[in-house]
This record gives sequence, structure tokens and C-alpha cells, in this order.
Amino acid sequence: MNKETDGLSTVEEVEALADQLSVIADELHQRIMDEIRQDRSKPPSATRQAALRALFDQELVLRQRANGLYADAASLVVSALGQPQRQLAELTTRAAEKIRKIALIKDISGLVASVLGLAGAVATGQPAPIILALEKIKNKVEALDAHQVKKSA
Repeated sequence: MNKETDGLSTVEEVEALADQLSVIADELHQRIMDEIRQDRSKPPSATRQAALRALFDQELVLRQRANGLYADAASLVVSALGQPQRQLAELTTRAAEKIRKIALIKDISGLVASVLGLAGAVATGQPAPIILALEKIKNKVEALDAHQVKKSA
């Protein structure tokens, strides 16, 4: 099988996914900092503080999982995934873009949780959980797209 038909089938492809997870963590961090800086004239509510703390925790876990993928890339090659690497890259790029643009913190948290699920699934080296995790991210991104369309209308 070639790279086009079988994503995560080489060390380089696993490392590319780790790169994408790092980009998502960077986008998440920037978004958290933007939220913190947004309105300093009044203290944030306890709910908002809790949500931002939870996002910081998710960022940390995402970075740890990306680092784990870098460290274990050789052992995490998945030869039977059946998903093109291009699709993996496009989906994670869309997730990073959504994190940058999503208006509601709770929506960011749900999307990041799905990305964390992908990172954990890749660590198993098994195609089935990876495909399921990719489907969850795809569904979450599509739901966010649909939500934005409704708001625009």
C-alpha cells in the first residue's frame, strides 16, 4: 500500500500527526490566552474559570500525547488503517482552525476532547479505535459547521 491509501503507515506519517497535534495544542493555548485577556475589567465567573482551567488541562494532555507519538513513532506505525494520510492531515487542520474560530468555550472543549481521543487511539496502534476517533472529530467539526451556518442565517 502507498502513502495515499494508508495513513500512519510510516514513522514520518506518525510524526506528521504528532506535528498536527502540536499545532492544535498551540491554537488551543492561543485561544485560552485570548479568552483570559478578553475582558479584564471584571473578574471571570467561577464557571468560566473552571472552563479555562479544563482547557489548560486538555492542552497539557494533548502536548504529552503528541510528545509520546514523537517518542514512540517507530512502534506506532499502523499498517492497516485504510485512511489516507492526506485525510488525517486535513481533518486535524480543520480541527485547529475550528479551535481558533469557535465562539463558545464549551464547543472548544468538546472538539479538543475528540482530538485527545485520536491521540490516545493512535497510541494503541490499532486501526479500529483510530477510525472511530477520526469519525468523532469529523462529526464534531461538521456539527460545529452546521451550528455556525444556523447562527449566520
